[in-house]
Amino acid sequence: MATSKGAAKEGGDDRRAKFVRIAEKRVGNAIRAIRLIGNLSNRAAYEFNDADVKKIAAALGKEIDSMQRRFSDTPVKNKIEFKL
Repeated sequence: MATSKGAAKEGGDDRRAKFVRIAEKRVGNAIRAIRLIGNLSNRAAYEFNDADVKKIAAALGKEIDSMQRRFSDTPVKNKIEFKL
């Protein structure tokens, strides 16, 4: 029979395993999505300018900053919507 201290540790292990499983999947998805954005650099298929590239990079950077603040318990402003 597990003690309450042991039960708490086991629950923590489950929470850690859940975090790792979900984080690996979500970060992998985000990396794939960023690579797809990079595919937009094909000038034979798309027309864009430097301002467009800067807007995309700024939006992604702001979202990364927001994610990092959430992990550090700093309040986060409203969600950012992207439009060119």
